[in-house]
Amino acid sequence: MKYISNSEKDTYAFARKIAKNLKGGEIIGLIGELGAGKTTLTKALAKALKIKKNITSPTFVLMKIYPVKIADSKIKNLVHIDAYRLKIDTDISSIGAQDYFHRLDTVTIIEWADRIKKTLPKKTKYITINNKEGKTRVINY
Repeated sequence: MKYISNSEKDTYAFARKIAKNLKGGEIIGLIGELGAGKTTLTKALAKALKIKKNITSPTFVLMKIYPVKIADSKIKNLVHIDAYRLKIDTDISSIGAQDYFHRLDTVTIIEWADRIKKTLPKKTKYITINNKEGKTRVINY
C-alpha cells in the first residue's frame, strides 16, 4: 500500500488505519532517512493505541515500553526500539528486545529496522518513509 502524507495530520490518519488492524504480536520495522518521520509515525500509532505518554525516540536508551490501555484489547504493550546506534545485528538481543518479538500482547515498532534486518523475524512488516518536497512523505506499507 502506498500512502501520501502531506502533513502530520495525514500521518496520524494513516496510523489510525494501521492501528485498527493490529491484533498483537506484530513487529513493524520503520525505514527512512533522518527526519523522514519515523518517530512521528510511532507517536501517531501510540496515540491510536490510546497511549497518553509523550513518545520520544529511544535513541540513547534503545528501547522503551509503553502500556496500552484499550478496553477489550489483547494488546497490552507497545515496544519502541531505535536501532540507529546498534553496531551489529546481535546487539538487539542484548537489550532484551527479542523477548517481545513473539508476545501476542505486544506490538513492536523498530526505527532504523534496515540496520538489523537480518536479526528480525520473517513476519516483520516494513514501512518505508521517503521525503518528497516540503512536508510531503511517501509511505510504503
